[in-house]
Amino acid sequence: MFEPHLILASTSPRRNELLCLLGIPFEKRPSNADETHHEDVDAVEYVQQMAREKGLAVLQTDGEWILSADTIVALDGQVVGKPADEAEAYQILRALRGRGHKVYTALCLRTENGGEAAESLCDTDVFMRDYTEDELAAYIASADYKDKAGGYAIQHKQFHPCTGVEGCYANVMGLPLCHLAMLLESAGCKVEVDVPQACQRYNQITCEVYPQIYHRENPG
Repeated sequence: MFEPHLILASTSPRRNELLCLLGIPFEKRPSNADETHHEDVDAVEYVQQMAREKGLAVLQTDGEWILSADTIVALDGQVVGKPADEAEAYQILRALRGRGHKVYTALCLRTENGGEAAESLCDTDVFMRDYTEDELAAYIASADYKDKAGGYAIQHKQFHPCTGVEGCYANVMGLPLCHLAMLLESAGCKVEVDVPQACQRYNQITCEVYPQIYHRENPG
């Protein structure tokens, strides 16, 4: 196994922070892929297609590995996008309030220029609390809703929008680390850190699902 020249096809600060936990050097190269969602496209199909297109929209040179990802919120099977403004943020967060929804993240790793990509999909059930109108107004006024699927950050300490999750917590932040580590290792990149431990420590959580996700053949 070796250390690749890894390119993250994203400018997301959350993905940047999470990817840093793996201890693999990388550089960011933003993608300009069109993220328009068409109503007749299934949520899972859409998130996987977007991850592929984001990677293909980034120039790849020999020796580079392109990692692209897309995260969506799905409520009652329908894709909930990133709010364009405060009014749409109110609309989305009121629709999510007190209910459960799905968060999907698709990963795409292209190791060879023009070659086939390796892919992974993670889904998490998220349960929103019944936050008040005042709490909602304060959160939206903070502008933290911007550029976030579903208009919220699960890790926001003041708003703390969720009562709980079933599945990968980091997935809701935009980068499921155990899925990513498995994808990288299957392509020949050795991940030296204890990924579940690093994720739990960084997010200050206890994860109960990583044993079902992350299986290392050579943990040492």
